[in-house]
Amino acid sequence: MNTQVRSGEEGHTPFRSGRFFCVGSTWYFTTREGFDSGPFATKARAETGLNRFLHIVRLLPAEPQIH
Repeated sequence: MNTQVRSGEEGHTPFRSGRFFCVGSTWYFTTREGFDSGPFATKARAETGLNRFLHIVRLLPAEPQIH
């Protein structure tokens, strides 16, 4: 479990788990939205896959704010 306090957080640190998990001999990553991606042959390849996914997400336009 990751107990690191993030910038801007106050109070009790919420439960966090790792983004990577192994099923059998293959690796996957999960997103905050509950999307699991894989299988990858190694954890390093899953990490590369996550970095690519995050790069693409950052290119998407921001959702409009509803007031």
